Order: sequence, then structure tokens, then C-alpha cells
Amino acid sequence: MNAPIELQSSPFRPASRLAPIGVSEILKITGKAAELKRQGRDIISLGTGEPDFDTPDYVKDAAKRAMDGGATKYTALDGTPELKTAIRAKFKRENGLEFAQDEITVSAGAKQVIFNAMMATLEVGDEVIIPTPYWVTYADIVALMGGKPMFVPCHEANGFRLTAEDLAQAITPRTRWLILNSPSNPSGAAYSDTDYRPILDVLAASPHVWLMVDDIYEHILYDEFRFVTPAAIEPSLRERTLTINGVSKAYAMTGWRIGYAGGPSALIRAMAVVQSQSTSCPSSISQAAAIAALYGPTQVIAERCRSFRSRRDLVVAALNKLEGITCQVPKGAFYTFAGCAGLIGKSTSDGQRINSDTDFAKYLLRSVGVAVVPGSAFGLARYFRISYATSTSELEEACQRIAHAVKQLS
Repeated sequence: MNAPIELQSSPFRPASRLAPIGVSEILKITGKAAELKRQGRDIISLGTGEPDFDTPDYVKDAAKRAMDGGATKYTALDGTPELKTAIRAKFKRENGLEFAQDEITVSAGAKQVIFNAMMATLEVGDEVIIPTPYWVTYADIVALMGGKPMFVPCHEANGFRLTAEDLAQAITPRTRWLILNSPSNPSGAAYSDTDYRPILDVLAASPHVWLMVDDIYEHILYDEFRFVTPAAIEPSLRERTLTINGVSKAYAMTGWRIGYAGGPSALIRAMAVVQSQSTSCPSSISQAAAIAALYGPTQVIAERCRSFRSRRDLVVAALNKLEGITCQVPKGAFYTFAGCAGLIGKSTSDGQRINSDTDFAKYLLRSVGVAVVPGSAFGLARYFRISYATSTSELEEACQRIAHAVKQLS
């Protein structure tokens, strides 16, 4: 009788496709701040891009009615007909864009929309132009699909906006997409129609390049800045533009996980194939809530935007008083992206040298219990991001702590 064969268990081996990416630096910092809080430390976390307001009552009421009415089953793969109709009405009413029903997709958050689009279109080695500073997820999704992120620095002197000249130099025969985000995470930069125009002219002359537009912060704008979206400015690009939005930021619905997009039907169909083999349909209850949000009153958005603006002004003024820190006034979103180049090379009271923006962020967390995100996480070093989507009292305390920490450097 043969002896039994002993099988040796092998250590876990992650797929090679994960090698270029990691957990978001924002999530790491947020997690570290939460861990310190659990240990009893007095921590103010300014790292998360999430409104501190609650979801409006009329939206929650719609979700309750949906549950009571039995809307708890699978829905159509990429959005109910009712939600797609509401999204089409929103695009027409607010953006001057007309989409057919089969040109709309709904996913579990705007992040999944981006994921689906890249999975459906990228071949190994395809290039995606990403202006920096950028939301960290853009590059990681591209890399996960085997694509190549092509970073184009956008300098403070131009308000952290992409220039047509830099875009033209970045385009190659392998370029598949350009990603634009306005208002921007992390910088708060926003593009007017005149800012967009030369960029769109470059794209018009580059017919192989598609445009992905992330408009998730559309309704969080300040100082009478007028929002525009590229497909409305240049209709000739409509057939190679994916316009992405969602309910997370404007309606404080981050946990409901509803993102959507309008684009060419062939692309939308391909994205549906991806979604069919991943999450399938978004939450039925969340879709009902999103319908109420899109059709509902806009006063609550305007009121909250005014609150964000006053918080922005508080943080910008406080940071600009500090020697070694400079901070532009953001046009939108709820972030400041402040320069800390003047602090590089200084030392802490215990003799540790600040060699980078990452060192500075670690120093703030360690010394005064304030969590911020270093600019290098967004592809542009010597800056740091503050999310002012938190209470005024916390922001005032955080700014006082940051001022104290900066004054201790020598």
C-alpha cells in the first residue's frame, strides 16, 4: 500500500498585477489617526474627503419608502430606468448635455465607474495622461489594468491647472485617455470655459485620445465661479468623452455608494459587461435615494456650500499667516493644498529634520495630533492637503495646533 502523499502548503502569493499599487495613502493616514484615537490620543483628522453633514431628510425618507414598498430586489444591471431618467434630466438641466437611456451607467460609486471604464478600454501599455496633483485612485486603477499613468505636473503658478502646451507634449500614439477633475481633489482648482478651450482644441486634433471628466465636486464651488463640463463646450468631443458624477459629495451620500456617467453607448455597453461580472447592480435602496436627491430641492446644497466657503476662508487665512507655508484660495471642492517648501530642511525640537512633505505630515500627527495628507501622495511634493469638510471648531483648533507645531521648527 502506497504511503499517503503529504502536500506542503505554500505561502500566500499575491497576483503580480497588484505590485504597482497599494492601499491609498489617504486611507493609511486616516487609519493611523483612528488607531491613535482608540489609544486615547486627542487627534483631529483632516485627511478624509467626506462632508460632515448628514444626508438630507428627503433623501432618507425616499429610501425608507423604497424599503417599505418592497424595492429590495436586484435591479437592472447598471441602473434602474427611473434613476437613468433622473440622471438624464440632471445632465440636460444643469449641464446642457443630452444623453439617451443607453448612454447612462450607474455604479456603486464614481470610483467603480472609473474602474469599469478602464477595465473595458485599456490594453497593456496603453497610456493615460493624469495631471498632477491628482486623486490617488486614478493612477492605481490605470496601473491595475496594465496601463501606464503619464503624469503631467500642473504648477501652482497656473492654479494647479493643466496647460494645452503640456498636454500636447504628453500625447503619444499610445495615449488612450486624458483624465480631468474639476473642481479638483486635492487642489480645489477649477476650470472655466476659457481654461478648457485650448485643452479641448488639443484633444480635437488628437482623435485617438478619449476624455474622462470627473465632475463629482460640481456643486461645491465658491465666489460665483461658474461650473462647465467639456462635452458641453466642445460637442465634437462628445463621442469620446465620459462625463462622471455622483451623489456622494453634494448630497453628503458617501456611504450610499452611487456614481454615474454619461457617454457613448458602445463604451457604456462595454462597462456594463465589466460590472456584470463584479458587483452587478448598485443597491436598490441607494438608487431610490439618488432619484430623490437629483429631483429634490437645491437649497440644502447652496447652504452647505456657504458653510464650506467660510471654512475654506478660515483655513486659508490661518495657513498664510505661518512662515514657510503658502496657500492658494481654492475655487471649489473642500480641500486646501498648501505649500510647505519653506519648512523643508528645518528641524523639530527633538532634533529630527523635516526632509519632505511626508516628514512634515508625520510631524504634525506626532507632535500636535493633526492628520493631514502629504502632497507627494497626490503626485506633487512639498505640499500638504487639508480637508475642511469638518466642523468650524475643529478647524480652528487644528489651525492653532499647526501654528504651534510650525513655530517649534528651527
